[in-house]
Amino acid sequence: MDIQTTSRRTLYPDFQPYQTGMLNVGDGHSLYWELSGNPDGKPVIFLHGGPGGGSSPEHRRQFNPEKYKILVFDQRGCGKSTPYAELDHNTTWDLVEDIEKLRTQVAQVEKWQVFGGSWGSTLAITYAETYPERVTELVLRGIFLFDQYEIDWMYKPGGASQVYPDKFDEFVGLIPEDERGDLLEAYRKRLTSSDKEEQLQAAKAWSKWEGEIVTLLPSPSTIDHFTSPEVAVAVARIENHYMANHGWLEEGQLLKGAEKLRGIPGVIVQGRHDTCTPPVAAWQLAQAWPEVELNIIPDAGHLFNEPGNLDALVRATDKFAGL
Repeated sequence: MDIQTTSRRTLYPDFQPYQTGMLNVGDGHSLYWELSGNPDGKPVIFLHGGPGGGSSPEHRRQFNPEKYKILVFDQRGCGKSTPYAELDHNTTWDLVEDIEKLRTQVAQVEKWQVFGGSWGSTLAITYAETYPERVTELVLRGIFLFDQYEIDWMYKPGGASQVYPDKFDEFVGLIPEDERGDLLEAYRKRLTSSDKEEQLQAAKAWSKWEGEIVTLLPSPSTIDHFTSPEVAVAVARIENHYMANHGWLEEGQLLKGAEKLRGIPGVIVQGRHDTCTPPVAAWQLAQAWPEVELNIIPDAGHLFNEPGNLDALVRATDKFAGL
């Protein structure tokens, strides 16, 4: 369904965590986490995008702090988690088990709402299909199922390049012509280079391409954020690592496994003009999961804080909080 609203909801006023910490999850990784809102409220975990994108203070503000006990964390290798931009022992399945450790050791709850956008939607679906008994609801945005056509859409000619040909040429331009047949591998070589300057140059180009296509309208502040060194290196290295390994998921795995979501209430928020994760994946998932409410936002792209997307996300969290 298309959503049309006259009075849009926005972020809740700023509030601070009441507890923060680092969780040692093994393999040399420690995760930064924070709890905010109501310690006795409805538990929810927020899964950020990327992979490698890290969390921000705005993320917790999508939830009513009087109603929710909100756990936000930085996934392996990004944000305040350590070691920074590390690729070893950094897979989808490592992150699924990290979520379980956070549930039992930090939040200390039996079940919780799982909220994820973009790559966070992939991770949320994977976790819910692995541990359906631990999920009360799913709130998802910008569905990415990690099928090959979605990877190709981003990193091969014929997908997003058809909409942003000038920006794609910039992305390709860093790579010599004889390596352009496999951009994922060409970028992987540079993003894992021992030459830190070469690594940073590739990271900025990789992240700039993504930053160009995630908003409906041009957003210089988004580009600045994506290409800042503290963001670009983790996003580019970890994202490329996941894309090159097909997310450690079999082709079609999440859609086939959607039967495990049966009985779990959910909301999908999907920008109609999302050229990062096109709406077809959200549509396919909704066909396989009848309990979900699919909201296609007619005037939005990919990012959570575009007005239409944000309105629908806050309405979803309010709905599941009983508001």
